[in-house]
Amino acid sequence: MVFKKITLIGQSSESFDHAVDDALDRADETLDNVMWMEVEELGVEVASVEGREYQAEVEVAFELE
Repeated sequence: MVFKKITLIGQSSESFDHAVDDALDRADETLDNVMWMEVEELGVEVASVEGREYQAEVEVAFELE
């Protein structure tokens, strides 16, 4: 088996958990054979948005066919 890892950044106005779910949902929609995901970094954007924008940088691993 060979895997490839890519970095995605999920966003949410609600929480870090929702930002992680955003990234995973997008990976599931666009990639085949997603095997695991690792949260690399969390951040909050406050300067250019009303309220807060939670962000989660994740690495997604999927099996190549």
